[in-house]
Amino acid sequence: MIAAQDASHAASVVQPAGRLQGKVALITNATRGLGFAIAKAYVREGAKVVLAGSIASELKVALDELSELGGDATATKISLGSQAACEQLFNGALRSYGKIDVLVNNASVVGPMVPIVQYSPRDWDETLRGNLDVVYWLSKAVLGSMIPSNGGSIINVTASVAKRGRARWGAYSVAKAGVENLTEILAEETSIYNIRVNCVDPGALNESDSLDEVLNPFIFLASDVSRGTTGLHLLSSDWVGRSF
Repeated sequence: MIAAQDASHAASVVQPAGRLQGKVALITNATRGLGFAIAKAYVREGAKVVLAGSIASELKVALDELSELGGDATATKISLGSQAACEQLFNGALRSYGKIDVLVNNASVVGPMVPIVQYSPRDWDETLRGNLDVVYWLSKAVLGSMIPSNGGSIINVTASVAKRGRARWGAYSVAKAGVENLTEILAEETSIYNIRVNCVDPGALNESDSLDEVLNPFIFLASDVSRGTTGLHLLSSDWVGRSF
């Protein structure tokens, strides 16, 4: 962890009551773009957040901004390329806050945009690992604490190419289709433990875009309002301007 433990920095300021008050959320790829927008939204709603990212300088900037918002957050500099790394991230989050109520699987690797005949086995493996294996590894680890706690929410970020494969999207498209299928499997397997597992497709995003309008389903699925909602594939575009 950053700072004293070589990977964490925490800011603790009392938050006003919000829809996520008392929740702890672990978010991957959380220092920029969608991941950081989710982190800020969660902090504003009263959650404590654990950010995962691979660049220390970006983690520090993200934590400083969350601190300015009055957030309680920690960050772990880590590359999620193995099951061991995912378990390390999970265990660090537990040490920081004692529980994880929400997991947002936002880590993503697009991979080369080439025809399948040009796809190297190495690129194929790395792209599947970065999009699908990481979701499996982290979900499995987090469920180890959610099941005994009898509750929790896993939110998997998906994309339109999961529904219909497109030329040159290769292993990314295949992996996202796998993520959606895994979501449905986990939803059925964990509903008896009051755990919900869902997908959100935020739509096409650019780093310069204002991301506030895509955040509603992520807040909804993290909140207690979504209890009993599981196995769904939500589109952020359907939630613009929607209250819950």
